[in-house]
Amino acid sequence: MSNSKNSSKKLGVWTTTALVVGGMIGSGIFSLPVALAQFGGISLFGWLFAALGAFILAKILGQLSKVIPDTGGPYAYSRAGFGDFIGFFVGWGYWLSLWATNAAIAISFVSYLSVFIPILKDNSLLSLITALITIWLLTALNSYSVKGGGKTQLITTLLKIVPLLAITVGGFFFIDWSNFSPFNVSEVSSIQAITISTAICLFAFLGIEAATIPAGNIKSPEKTIPKATMYGTIAVSILYMASSFALFSVLPPAEMANTVSPFSDAASKMWGANAEYIVAAGACISTFGALNGWILISGQMPMAMANDGILPKPFAKINKNESPYFSIIVSSGIVTILLLLNQTKGLADVYTYMILLSTVATLVSYIFSVSAFGLFSIERKYDFKPKLTNFILTLVGFGFSIWMMFGSGHEAVSVGFIGLLLGIPVYIWSKRKI
Repeated sequence: MSNSKNSSKKLGVWTTTALVVGGMIGSGIFSLPVALAQFGGISLFGWLFAALGAFILAKILGQLSKVIPDTGGPYAYSRAGFGDFIGFFVGWGYWLSLWATNAAIAISFVSYLSVFIPILKDNSLLSLITALITIWLLTALNSYSVKGGGKTQLITTLLKIVPLLAITVGGFFFIDWSNFSPFNVSEVSSIQAITISTAICLFAFLGIEAATIPAGNIKSPEKTIPKATMYGTIAVSILYMASSFALFSVLPPAEMANTVSPFSDAASKMWGANAEYIVAAGACISTFGALNGWILISGQMPMAMANDGILPKPFAKINKNESPYFSIIVSSGIVTILLLLNQTKGLADVYTYMILLSTVATLVSYIFSVSAFGLFSIERKYDFKPKLTNFILTLVGFGFSIWMMFGSGHEAVSVGFIGLLLGIPVYIWSKRKI
């Protein structure tokens, strides 16, 4: 955690809230409705349960951030509860998830940009170059100054919600109730439909912990982080549920299942064919802002681990503007390698692979953070007490995370587990070297 007294270089409550909102609202909201269309209107319950689960996790993370306002978020909480190895395990897994997330979002940004630059759809090399240029532009910005990256995040977050709000509000004037009948259009039971829908919807909520990671660069983190986490989670939950309801109100499930751009199609129905460009612009801003936020965060986790002596010391380097430039540059370098290694695959395949890997790795950090919260309550550490509300939060948060882990599918869990195991040699090497 930074000890700098210059608070002008630190992030305030609204910028930190933008980090949470910007981290969650990326490419998911623009594409998930297509996956949910197979279930019909009942998938709205998926958004509801995912939002409730995210709210519980946000509440726990917010409570932990008050007593452990250290850079690293879930890593710091897990290490405080279970020691260096588990802390490294969580930190490594989360760092792994950031590589996959940034690769996926960069791909998504290029996909939306292709609406305005059609050649990007057919030229894979040009698409790759565009993705890499975007990554390294934002890497340069965040490597120079965390404050600069934070301002960019605030601006892009405000811009990205405008087209979403427009379609959400507009959809309520074009409601076709027949789109909700039958309520469950799938061949599975309602319980199964809700379970799978919730697992799919959770993808869009990953990022609730975004404010806890750069704690050392936040003003009064013990106060700012809980507020920003809750404000961001509540705002995003309302926007997700309202926008999904608006989409199902305008587009029949069968039509939504056969499109790659449901928001664009809905906009075209409401305002004419050229409206798709408005949505595409919003999607570009959304993914650009999300990529900026996650690149900012990608330097914080390894910096925290290096400060604690479980990663090599160079990862702890910061410049005069308090940016962990070395960690950010290394992280973006690994993202670049991931994209280069997968350039022969289709954009959609790479995107799906990266998202699944990221989700499983992030869930591991949630599970250990919730477990640490429960442990602190039992042992009366950090002023936590063994009261009923803490135990309920622990049980619900832990149960929800495990439920979502299984809901992500065995393939994603297997790949994620292998990625986590690959960190063990790094841990052993780091402990011997330092």
